[in-house]
Amino acid sequence: MTDHNPDSTTFSMALELLSENGFEGMATAMEILFNEAMKIERSEFLKAGPHERAESRRGYANGYRDKKMKTRLGELALRIPRARGCDEPFYPQSLERGERSERALKLAVAQMYVEGVSTRKVTEITRELCGLDITSSQVSRATKLLDEELNAWRARPLGEYRYLVLDARYEKTRYGGSVVDCAVLMALGVGVDSKRTILGVSAALSEAEVHWRGFLESLKERGLHGLAMITTDDHSGLRAALRSVFPGTPWQRCQFHLQQNAQSHVPKIAMRKEVAQDIRAVFNAPNRSEANRLLGLTVERYEATAPDLARWMESAIPEGLAVFELPAAHRKRLRTSNAVERLNREIKRRTRVATLFPNEASLLRLVSAVAIEIAEDWETGRIYLNMDTE
Repeated sequence: MTDHNPDSTTFSMALELLSENGFEGMATAMEILFNEAMKIERSEFLKAGPHERAESRRGYANGYRDKKMKTRLGELALRIPRARGCDEPFYPQSLERGERSERALKLAVAQMYVEGVSTRKVTEITRELCGLDITSSQVSRATKLLDEELNAWRARPLGEYRYLVLDARYEKTRYGGSVVDCAVLMALGVGVDSKRTILGVSAALSEAEVHWRGFLESLKERGLHGLAMITTDDHSGLRAALRSVFPGTPWQRCQFHLQQNAQSHVPKIAMRKEVAQDIRAVFNAPNRSEANRLLGLTVERYEATAPDLARWMESAIPEGLAVFELPAAHRKRLRTSNAVERLNREIKRRTRVATLFPNEASLLRLVSAVAIEIAEDWETGRIYLNMDTE
């Protein structure tokens, strides 16, 4: 560990505040101590103190970001230390724990609101979980502010993104007196800054073309441009919407789902492993030319023993080969729609508690909150793809 000698006046100031103001000075004292503790943590992370020359240094201090945080002591004005040139992102662990609690509280309030829990009950729960006395009017106001925050995030301006990955999952929702499957549409983008983020989410009663088209048009209206490729699973409504909104943009059909789809065309269970290996060999070819050659040989191999499979391969597999037009270093992460899987898992973990949503709006509220949380982690984390790679 790197030694860090904090300015003794920092602690003297905190002690003086407590001495002169008692409990009323605790919030300001905590601000001082918390900010100093985060500075120390940054030095430990960088393995070097401020302006220190050290062979062990792993990055450099990069100023501060102001943040207001509500606590039991009141609102604290914090200065979050930033770092640059590091192999992994820096964020104060103590503050990260606080932010997770803040996010969890937002999601809990949203989820309880979704499930029709009374504001009185919400107040009791937040007091029990967080030690905060929140009035019913504050809960209602917090819900309104949460909706405003989520709406603003979904409508935020976009920009240039190289890659777009689309996917959908289904959640149970009440509609017209019945329980129906509501589609959650999700869009992930990889930007020119080499990082990925969640561009948008939407809730619709199906994956019909009109819903996908409306979702894609909203992304375009918000400024999404510069796409080199779009990766999705196969769905007639989605494909039609892509042709309408992003004509001419190369489309990559998810190779993972292609492998799954192939099994329904295999006539014998004993053949499944062999077929999977043959398809994998095509996908793992070093270039498009070799992939086409291997595909041709594979189609010929099954023409006699599995003609339906051979016909399906000949028409469907080429839709999963567009990724060969990308730099080799980008292909692995763009050849499937699995990049959205973490978002899918988090949505499932949260919606499993609610089980049934009263309407589309309530589902969208919870999904948006989860998406924002993940997007923040991705945007402040490591690069996803190196856009300088040729």
